[in-house]
Amino acid sequence: MDDKRIIKVFVDDDPEPFAAFSPPAKFLFDTTRLPDGPHTLKVVARSSSGQEGIRIIPFEVRNGPSISVVGLKENDVVDSRIPLTINAYGSERSDLFVVTGSETPKAIPAWVWALLIIFIAWGVFYLVMYWDKGMI
Repeated sequence: MDDKRIIKVFVDDDPEPFAAFSPPAKFLFDTTRLPDGPHTLKVVARSSSGQEGIRIIPFEVRNGPSISVVGLKENDVVDSRIPLTINAYGSERSDLFVVTGSETPKAIPAWVWALLIIFIAWGVFYLVMYWDKGMI
């Protein structure tokens, strides 16, 4: 009996498979040839009786540098001029670590400012309530 089992692997909407294996298949999927963004991996497997099964797996490729934008979020409604800070960093060189530009500066969160104001207000209250007039 001839073994008709085969696994074909397609990327996105390409009509030609980029790989075909006899099961079980184990391979190294090189995503460096794909552009960054959403993609789909379609696996078509045929059993020894000729029945086909399909599995579609959506995935996202992010081989390029990581891009961070401070000052604009997705679906923000903006007007006039807005200050933006854009940083891009990746792993181009593994033998050198650059400290400047490695982190994206972010604003101090509002809850930190609120805690600081509460602490200062408590200090002023304590100073006023327990100030010894004779110390002057």
